[in-house]
Amino acid sequence: MLLIFDRPEITSPFSDKIALFYTKLSEVDQYQVPEPRWSDGLQGRFLRLAASGLVPARWFLAELPSQEQLAAKTGHLQLEIVSHCWKYAHMLVYQLSSLALFPPQSCTVTMTVFYGEEDSATVALLAYFGALKVPNVVWNWQCLPRQALFRRAIGRNLAARNSQADWVWFTDCDLLFRAGCLDGLAAALQGRQDVLVYPAQEYCTGLLPYDAAILQPDMSTPAVLDVEEALFSVFPRSRATGPLQITHGDVARAVGYCESLPYYQRPSETWCKAYEDRAFRWLLRSQGVPLDVSGVFRIRHVAKGRYTGSKLNTGLRSSLRKLVARIKG
Repeated sequence: MLLIFDRPEITSPFSDKIALFYTKLSEVDQYQVPEPRWSDGLQGRFLRLAASGLVPARWFLAELPSQEQLAAKTGHLQLEIVSHCWKYAHMLVYQLSSLALFPPQSCTVTMTVFYGEEDSATVALLAYFGALKVPNVVWNWQCLPRQALFRRAIGRNLAARNSQADWVWFTDCDLLFRAGCLDGLAAALQGRQDVLVYPAQEYCTGLLPYDAAILQPDMSTPAVLDVEEALFSVFPRSRATGPLQITHGDVARAVGYCESLPYYQRPSETWCKAYEDRAFRWLLRSQGVPLDVSGVFRIRHVAKGRYTGSKLNTGLRSSLRKLVARIKG
């Protein structure tokens, strides 16, 4: 069952529609993992090749809303941030804290987090933040069966199809929205009709080891936590990668998140690598339009708490992350 913790009292048509949407989601039945098929691997490889541009996106998504059909909203915008968390409470605490420490002034943010009920640390963390009253922030916690949570595109598609926001920011739970981030984004989005935008730069830590102090917060008693900005360095970005995908609300509602690719909507017994991030850009026919937005911070780390495979598999994936980090910087 899906669940909403108590949220701040915000009386507006927007918040009423959000509440109605997630009430309807409570009727979603348990997700079933399909039986493995011999063609699964081939299908996955084909879609990765297709998303590289070798296949026209219109084969899978014939039409997108035209620019004229996209509302050029101005004034006090409604934003929705969509994040997933599985055994990442020690990272999510910094993301939620960033909203409490730097609440937006010129927009309203619905913070949607998809999580699993077996993840007790995250459940406790969400209960704590759900009780906090933060100006212009609506907490929205959505519980999914773990097999649906493990395919990130499922939650993103649910949020996209039903969001009432002007813009939807799909992100990861290690991204922080620090001083000026959301107000700067709201200012940059005034009157825009792009299908996809992204911050032109973000501040990142190095690839931190498991025992780094920032990765070991005391989670026994949840609290609002801050980070040392000196740990972060600026990096330019050239496209709307997985945690930096900000799409127009009208586009999200019209096409969802990789909904036209059923392979990426299949539940899984293990966490799936998010190849659909690239597929989403491909379907939208856009790498994204860069925006000058400050205050975007990300904690990079070697150990992935969401990995559910063997110790050997986890070690190999962590080693690969280290190698990629050395190459890319």
